[in-house]
Amino acid sequence: MTLYLLLIGLVAAERLAELVTARRHTAWTLAQGGREYGRRHYPAMVALHTALLVGCAVEPLAAGRPFIPVLGWPALALVLAAQVLRWWCIATLGRRWNTRVLVVPGLPLVAAGPYRLLRHPNYVAVVVEGFALPLVHTAWLTALGFTALNLLLLRVRIGCEEAALTDGGRLRAPASVPTSGSRS
Repeated sequence: MTLYLLLIGLVAAERLAELVTARRHTAWTLAQGGREYGRRHYPAMVALHTALLVGCAVEPLAAGRPFIPVLGWPALALVLAAQVLRWWCIATLGRRWNTRVLVVPGLPLVAAGPYRLLRHPNYVAVVVEGFALPLVHTAWLTALGFTALNLLLLRVRIGCEEAALTDGGRLRAPASVPTSGSRS
């Protein structure tokens, strides 16, 4: 359990680093004339992702969930793969990456890296991580609860990004999530 709590701590530290990066990128985006979309759903997203980390720590402790190697090791591999995909998105987008939906009018869509293959690759990373991280230590209630709520939130989030893409009647660059990736 100690190693699992360390893993959760590392993921939490990563999220904090992402928020610092996003704040810096927000300043750049706004200085370029960028506009934010979807402010109302952002607090719910932050709360849900925070609840994921809390649930990952609390459920195995409170319910006495064991580490089951046949489930835990593949789940850990998926968590690590999700991190690779997330950081590939961040590296590809550079200053355009953000946890908020921000659009700089006139910038072309990024079509490199994982964006060559998927429209919203960072959300693939979020979905995989949100399901797999709890399962590393058999926190299946957290995995199911986060996944269900995250899918509802992603419907709103992706709709917001798609609206930002077509704002003003012309194609614009989409922005990202906590852990998302903007192409703007």
